[in-house]
Amino acid sequence: MELKILNRVRTNNFNDKQVLQKITDLWKGASTDLSKHQGNTYGLYHEYESNYKGDYSLGIAIEGKSETTVVIPDEAKYEVFHVNTDEEQGIFNKWNEIWKKEENGQLKRAYTYDFEKYYQDGKIEIYIAIEED
Repeated sequence: MELKILNRVRTNNFNDKQVLQKITDLWKGASTDLSKHQGNTYGLYHEYESNYKGDYSLGIAIEGKSETTVVIPDEAKYEVFHVNTDEEQGIFNKWNEIWKKEENGQLKRAYTYDFEKYYQDGKIEIYIAIEED
């Protein structure tokens, strides 16, 4: 899969006091391009410093090619988490579930490319790259 990055930011969920503002601004900055887009939208997490507690890059992306394209290998293995979009903080709650699962040794993350996939019908899934057995 090839994802064209529209906008990106480097941040940290635990050590960056501006993380929520950065992410909000990131989505706002991509909104003009996204308003013209008819396909799925992605929140792409990559360039991990270490684990989920370290720095990472977050990009807003769509399928396609450009000078900012990131190629997700076809053979990558993922565990898919379905977000309850009826919950006010569904995405936040799902990420907390993912982190807890990792802390409990139930999820062996690869820390390559993870992404939130936003479907046109409102469905949201989070794809977490996992280590091969």
